[in-house]
Amino acid sequence: MCGIAGEVRFQCEVNLQNVENMLTALAPRGPDAKGIMGNQRVCLGHRRLSVIDLSQHANQPMHDPKLGLTLVFNGCIYNYRELREELESLGHEFFSTSDSEVIIKAFYQWQASCVKRFSGMFAFAIWQRDSGEVFFARDRLGIKPLYYHFNEHGFWFASTLPALLKSGFVPTNVNPQGLHQYMSMRVIVGSGTLLDKVYKLQPGHWMTLSANGELNIQRYWQLDANIDTSADEQAWKERIKHALFTSVERRLEADVPVGVLLSGGVDSSLVVGMLAELGQHHIHTFSIGFEDVGEEAGNEFKYSDLIAQHYNTDHHRIYAQHCELLTHLAPCVQAMSEPMVSHDVIGFYLLSKQVSQHVKVVQSGQGADEVFGGYHWYQPLAQASTENAAQAYATHYFSWSQTELDKVLAPRYRGTQHALDYVTAYFDDCAALSTVDKALHIDTCAMVVDDPVKRVDNMTMAFGLEARVPFLDHELVELAAQMPAELKLKDGGKYLLKEVAREIIPSAVIDRPKGYFPVPALRNMQGEYLALAREVFNRPHARERGIFDMQYIDRMLDNPGDFNGPFGSRLWQVTLLEMWLTEHNIDVHHSSVRANGG
Repeated sequence: MCGIAGEVRFQCEVNLQNVENMLTALAPRGPDAKGIMGNQRVCLGHRRLSVIDLSQHANQPMHDPKLGLTLVFNGCIYNYRELREELESLGHEFFSTSDSEVIIKAFYQWQASCVKRFSGMFAFAIWQRDSGEVFFARDRLGIKPLYYHFNEHGFWFASTLPALLKSGFVPTNVNPQGLHQYMSMRVIVGSGTLLDKVYKLQPGHWMTLSANGELNIQRYWQLDANIDTSADEQAWKERIKHALFTSVERRLEADVPVGVLLSGGVDSSLVVGMLAELGQHHIHTFSIGFEDVGEEAGNEFKYSDLIAQHYNTDHHRIYAQHCELLTHLAPCVQAMSEPMVSHDVIGFYLLSKQVSQHVKVVQSGQGADEVFGGYHWYQPLAQASTENAAQAYATHYFSWSQTELDKVLAPRYRGTQHALDYVTAYFDDCAALSTVDKALHIDTCAMVVDDPVKRVDNMTMAFGLEARVPFLDHELVELAAQMPAELKLKDGGKYLLKEVAREIIPSAVIDRPKGYFPVPALRNMQGEYLALAREVFNRPHARERGIFDMQYIDRMLDNPGDFNGPFGSRLWQVTLLEMWLTEHNIDVHHSSVRANGG
């Protein structure tokens, strides 16, 4: 796991300092080594977290002079050993034992189609010496990030948006589509971001940048929406069980120990149980809890303790005080590539800080709810007609109605429905036949990428910790997508996954009420957190920024309890956005409401 950055110029020489500045921002992602390599037109930079091949032979940028290829890579290719054997049989010679070098040889051998052979998480760039072209690729589920900006003069890319800003060439115009998505869906999906002309390479896509600045973007993977009704429940159970064990075992590939983030829920508990059945002993497990607020519990230790004791793991229980939440909010926000409103982000941040002192790699349970139907909005969507699918999804998933958005946003951002337009276009393009299958598809391929996956990547990498997500193994996801929705939604959701789990882990964890990272202090926005929101919005630049209607914000500050919903405090949502802009010194400019976010 690492951080990558680079600059490509079309008409003048690159400035290595621009890439150095981006690498400085990426330093926490790769504390073990730094590398930079450039010529007159291209400069590539890398911060390394050593996980596979701990020697200097695996440092990056990795240059193969014989093939004329230079690589910067963030991620892990789990099947690199098999690919290496195949490439050696084709005559390739290796100077390291890394998965990075396998990418170089695979690209030389198979060109763009090499990405279809990779099982793993990845974002990488390869500069081709002979043609001057740069090839970029991102994994199928977008587990590893890649941001970029380009204009007629050059192209800049980085693993995080804040690092990209350090290049000095990125404009800070507000992207209205991104703003509406953040407010409505709590995430910014697709290729756009909150900033106009700042893009993300989408999951399952590759991109080429020619020497004269021509971009070509192609999709190489798309989740099939066809449902397989030929198999019965028992057959599905065996298929899913086999795929789960394969996925968890793949993610043990490392030259360092691999731990587990153990929340005490079904998903992370199942990962521990499968690792134990695969013969792993004294697994490092980590749980975090917070102080109670009133009658609302701030931890789920009784469930994580149960799993830790059952499997005799090397368990670490981390207890966070309210004061730690407050003192760590600012650095947590600094670690966000984009504003992340989920209350559990601070939990992952504090957890990662402690976990990184013990291990370099962990497995985590993100993605199971999207892939196996665990969220509360799937049940009502199972009854919704396809004619009104997008609106039904918005009704159950969006944080703000359009009427409410037209009150909280400044006049220049009112009167549009960018988030609903995105969902409508996605559903129209999706071949799934039912509303709930369309919802499962968008959540698996879009929402999970820019919410839980990004959250875990950003918070773990803030401390040089690599997180692996076995429920988002692309072969497992492809298999689950073919499963009839009733096998997912039965008995309140995640039915078949729970049936698999019953053969592996204690039932007390399976039959418990669904929980989340409990951070009740942020959910309620009372006391010090309400005072924080007031302080944030009393700053002159916040009141003058021009994103929100400040009279409406003042109403929210006066009556925070009136602005809570099924997805938490909407006062926290707007506060977090303002904090993110402030922490990253983004002096917002305003694009036309019709601006294209990419």
